[in-house]
Amino acid sequence: MKDQTVQERLERHWRASDASDFDAEHEIYHKDALLDYPQSGERIRGRHNIQQSRFVQPNKKRFTVRRIVGNGDLWVTEFTLTYDDVPSYVVSIMEFRDGLVAHETQYFADGFEPSPSRVHLTERMTK
Repeated sequence: MKDQTVQERLERHWRASDASDFDAEHEIYHKDALLDYPQSGERIRGRHNIQQSRFVQPNKKRFTVRRIVGNGDLWVTEFTLTYDDVPSYVVSIMEFRDGLVAHETQYFADGFEPSPSRVHLTERMTK
């Protein structure tokens, strides 16, 4: 699959995620896809279970993609996932097989206040 096609499919996936369009959101996954959350030690096996895990999530979710990079069968998306107006910063690593996601790993991080010790070395990022 061409990189431009994968990029377009990822953009559609994240738009569908933001819109809570659970059918369109999960079109990108292989039937036997794996989704790993290393921080909680969870693995979800299969597109149906991945979709159900997101459907039963009770929080109001919003997705803001910062960037998508990759080529071939390996793609990374950086985004902010806001649950009930509280942001988490997420990196999603997707491995493709036959044009569909076979394995995704998501890493989550909470925001934190900058260190006073390096304030003279930094500038504030725009969101």
